[in-house]
Order: sequence, then C-alpha cells, then structure tokens
Amino acid sequence: MTREEAKELLLYHSFIHENFNHPKAENGFLGMLRPFKGELIEANFHEVMAAIKTLADELETEDKVDKEIISALWGICHLGRAWAIHPDGMLRRNNLIKEEQIQELEGWIEDISYATMSLLDGSGRGVAFEPYNARKK
Repeated sequence: MTREEAKELLLYHSFIHENFNHPKAENGFLGMLRPFKGELIEANFHEVMAAIKTLADELETEDKVDKEIISALWGICHLGRAWAIHPDGMLRRNNLIKEEQIQELEGWIEDISYATMSLLDGSGRGVAFEPYNARKK
C-alpha cells in the first residue's frame, strides 16, 4: 500500500473523504456504526491498522504530519467511542450493540489509538504495534 492509498483509506474509514457515498465510506470503520446494521466488520479494523503501518515512518519521524491523516485517526477513535462505547452513545443508549461487540470495538479503538500515540511520540514500531500483534494471535 502506498502512502496515498493509506491516507485515502483512512479518509474513507473516518467518513471524511469527499466521496462519502463510496462503499468504503458507507461500510468503513465509522460507516459500519452509523447506521449500525448489527455487525462489526473486522476487516475495517485491519485496514486501518495496515494504513497506520504504511504511514508509520511519516508519523514517527516527520516534524509536521498531514492534518487530514491525524483528523481521520482522531475521528475514528473519538467518534467510535462516542457512538458505540460511551454509555450515552447512540448505539448503547438505544440497545443496538451487544456487550461483546462493545468490548471488541473498544479493543480495536485502543489498538488504533495506542499505535498512533506511540508512533507520534517516537516509541517505535515495535511498541506501537505490540497490542495489535498480540490481538491477532
């Protein structure tokens, strides 16, 4: 995956791509939550992590990081928590998401957030992807 492909994927998954009618936006990480169709799409999580891996060098070493990339990652984490994890979020408040789905999604968001934070603070790829790699086993 190229840098441009990784960025575009993150924009789709965060539902901020200008083509919000694209199937990847409609069914991407945030798209799968609104409207929630009762299922989490694990492939979305892995695509977001693959995009982060592609962008890892840039996130870790550049003094200035592309604002759209950070906005996409922040949006995935913040809105994912707000909509599905928070007790007053629309999915929990309306009893649309099961407890095991909440736990799974929370783990995914934690891995995305941790990888992003670790790369931005210079902790390195080994540290950044450790929880994700452990989850895959």
